[in-house]
Amino acid sequence: MQNSNGKLPLQDIKVIDFSQILAGPFCTMLLADMGADVIKIEKPNGGDDTRRYGPPFIEGESAAFLTLNRNKRSIVLDLKSEQGLAIVRHMLEDADVMIHNFRPGVVDRMGLAFEDVSALNPAIVYCTVSGFGTTGPYSSRAGFDLVAQGMSGLMSINGFPDSPPAKVGVPMADLNTGMFCAYGILTAYINRLVTGKGQHVDASLIESGIAYTLYESATYFATGEVAGPLGSAHRMIAPYQAFATQDGYINIGAANQNNWERMCRAVGREDLLDDERFASNPERMVSIDALTPIMEETFRTQTTDHWVKTLEKAGVPCGPIYNMKQVYADPHVQSREMAVPLEHPKAGSIRNIGVPVKLSDTPGSVRTPAPLLGQHSDEVLTEFGYEDTDVTAFKDAGVLG
Repeated sequence: MQNSNGKLPLQDIKVIDFSQILAGPFCTMLLADMGADVIKIEKPNGGDDTRRYGPPFIEGESAAFLTLNRNKRSIVLDLKSEQGLAIVRHMLEDADVMIHNFRPGVVDRMGLAFEDVSALNPAIVYCTVSGFGTTGPYSSRAGFDLVAQGMSGLMSINGFPDSPPAKVGVPMADLNTGMFCAYGILTAYINRLVTGKGQHVDASLIESGIAYTLYESATYFATGEVAGPLGSAHRMIAPYQAFATQDGYINIGAANQNNWERMCRAVGREDLLDDERFASNPERMVSIDALTPIMEETFRTQTTDHWVKTLEKAGVPCGPIYNMKQVYADPHVQSREMAVPLEHPKAGSIRNIGVPVKLSDTPGSVRTPAPLLGQHSDEVLTEFGYEDTDVTAFKDAGVLG
């Protein structure tokens, strides 16, 4: 999309990013896509652990790191040295946002806890990313996506009935936490525009997982019933699931009565409209075990492409199930610019996921590839007022790795 005035919506926000792996970097990627100046503070001897995730590697660069860290700048600082911490404190005095996912207690030992940083800069928005939050009996535990998916209930409702526990295919707890962090940071920043005061944003993997169990929690609160896995089926509406076809699968979204009736007519099953078991959604849910094999038998008679064209013509929501190659070959995905070409100084020509939220006047964009380790150390330090002689001294002392 074209930017009508050349200004990115968050370009005046400076973010000091100590996070690594996924949840924090996903948050700062979202902010950077919208123009925030994200300065990624990396440790010596390898930087963000995601740089070593893989395979695949592209000319020595992790594909995972390349995806998550576009539009950011990298500086290496030894935070075990007092000089490195002094540089960080100086940077934080002029920052709008700080985000970290250090293990519990680490920021306290470094003098970078919220109370310490807000004393330096009362207007700063300070975001902590953790497994279990900064309070509560589990606050000292380390957290990972898999653990959070299990303890948030997500793994208990994923997969098929009678199958072993299965995590969601993508790191859902991590990604949700990154999204909630971005939401919390921007909410706190808007409040700061009114009050002039920053605050602490506390986001955790377990709570981000729980927050997405909307139907399952609602059912439990209302009835005490504990939900289990349903495969691709929906918990409250039918038919709303994947069905096998002659050559693959198709997702059917007959989520209301009109779509149910259109679907029956389109696939030549008008007889189902006279079946009292399927008269309305409540009846269809009660009779789902009877309805599913009927629909499976029907859809197996033709190819996925045949059914997609037939149902689209009838106005019934549906779609094929793509693998990743098919996703990026789809003309609609291409038209929405969801695969963006970039030139990386080591990896050469690469592609990255496009910006999924389109703003009409000040759209975000993928502008620069993920940085090399410490690529912007000199540049960033100069911007924060350090002289060339200072930077040289930092290098000689090993502060910059």
